[in-house]
Amino acid sequence: MFNPKKFIEDAIREIKEEVKDKAIIAVSGGVDSTTTAVLAYKAIGNLLHCIFVDHGFLRKGEKERVINTFKNLKIPLKVIDAEEIFLSKLRGIVDPEEKRKIIGKTFIEIFENEAKRINAKYLLQGTIAPDWIETEGGIKSHHNVALPSGMVLEVVEPLRDLYKDE
Repeated sequence: MFNPKKFIEDAIREIKEEVKDKAIIAVSGGVDSTTTAVLAYKAIGNLLHCIFVDHGFLRKGEKERVINTFKNLKIPLKVIDAEEIFLSKLRGIVDPEEKRKIIGKTFIEIFENEAKRINAKYLLQGTIAPDWIETEGGIKSHHNVALPSGMVLEVVEPLRDLYKDE
């Protein structure tokens, strides 16, 4: 039987052991990335830099909801306004798969730029088991686990073996 208390303790300990320098986490405001951010912040504190990218395709009030969530959690959050970057790169593109690849590549570029700015060595992600299973199975090409080769950050995924009951 899954023991949430033990999982939390183990995850925090494992993050402390693995992440020895500055790290970034891409937060979407969803359960997976927010949970990862909370665990990582408990483990490494201010070595963690949480980043939310406003790509211009958010639901009404979504950015404010994410900002308020992190404010309530007392976890620092940097918001990057990248609407113009995304819109300019997607202008004229009609193929959905090409759009997914452009969006994914643009996110990686933004996070790598931010990582270089703060000299981060790690990228934490809220990847759960269905994410990597579907990506490796060719079902999802746009998920965060479909990272480009040559990425300079070490990826840490503390929720990688979990499933959500949906």
